[in-house]
Amino acid sequence: MKTIYPLNPSAEYQLYKTEIDAAIAGVLSKGTYILGDEVKNFEEEFASFTGSRYAIGVASGTDALYLALKAINIGAGDEVITVSNTAVATAMAILQADATPVFVDIDEANFTINPELIENAIGPKTKAIVAVHLFGNAADISALTKIADKYNIKFIEDCAQSFGTYYDHKHVGTFGACGSFSFYPTKNLGAIGDGGMVITDDEATYLKLKGLRQYGWEKRYISESFGWNSRLDEIQAAILRIKLRHFKSTLKMRIAIAEKYINGVKNQDIILPVSNINAIHSYHLFVIKSLKRDKLKSYLSENNIETLIHYPVPIHQQPAFARMSSQPVLKYTELVSDQILSLPIYAGLDDANIDYIVDKLNNFR
Repeated sequence: MKTIYPLNPSAEYQLYKTEIDAAIAGVLSKGTYILGDEVKNFEEEFASFTGSRYAIGVASGTDALYLALKAINIGAGDEVITVSNTAVATAMAILQADATPVFVDIDEANFTINPELIENAIGPKTKAIVAVHLFGNAADISALTKIADKYNIKFIEDCAQSFGTYYDHKHVGTFGACGSFSFYPTKNLGAIGDGGMVITDDEATYLKLKGLRQYGWEKRYISESFGWNSRLDEIQAAILRIKLRHFKSTLKMRIAIAEKYINGVKNQDIILPVSNINAIHSYHLFVIKSLKRDKLKSYLSENNIETLIHYPVPIHQQPAFARMSSQPVLKYTELVSDQILSLPIYAGLDDANIDYIVDKLNNFR
């Protein structure tokens, strides 16, 4: 049997190959490769899809979060509350903004930030909360916005893994001052390369973001303010426009796979994921837990089913962060890192392979 990979962006490319190839050829023949009509149109379409007023295409998801932080004036001496159970990019973006990440623990059941622990972490230097909507599951936005309002601090949404996720009937990223997204190839809406997006409803923030992504320019070659070089290119925008048109179909594929796992896996050694209250999960990843995780991972590999661990070492335990002066006690973050396992899920994974995976999971002992 052929190996079943945990992620396979080329499978989605094959679904829409003809349209994507034509879109790439169109950009190449047009001769405008940076911040042209494809980016402009994609920004408008992305804003419309998410229900936001403004969208700004940038070079990566990490840049999207970094520039969102800079746009709300996060800088040296500031503290930003977030989680350690996430991609290291979340914390790196905070550091890049010259701020300090302050880690709090997660809810063990849904892997997202535990709002009940945030108030104890707020101090005089706290300027923002970055909530990570992890694996396609939304954090408890209602509780988080109440805390942010109570303490007059900014609320930012890291939506790198949650395009297509809804909370209380609104797309994630539309609740805070900004929402940041990643178009890394394995994401729900993935480029064939890198890219990112920031959304906001505030015009002043939008205008600041436009300057931040390109040298602080308002007019070409004239820097009115501090800026960076972070631009979504035309080819990636053209590809993403095609994929956005088909997104509802590809999201249905992901959800169908997730439902097959949820309805089919009946093994007491495997704990299935749950959605947060009021949230519609988009299943960027399908992450199970097992006390026998390493044994299960090896067993599946022996049966040609490859899996991944998102993430094997929490951020606060990684060398670059472990050297920080104080280390938090993050009981559940550390606990789940030894138990989590990401099963194969991607548009194009066929029913025969899903049934095979379910069967092997049920026969695991």
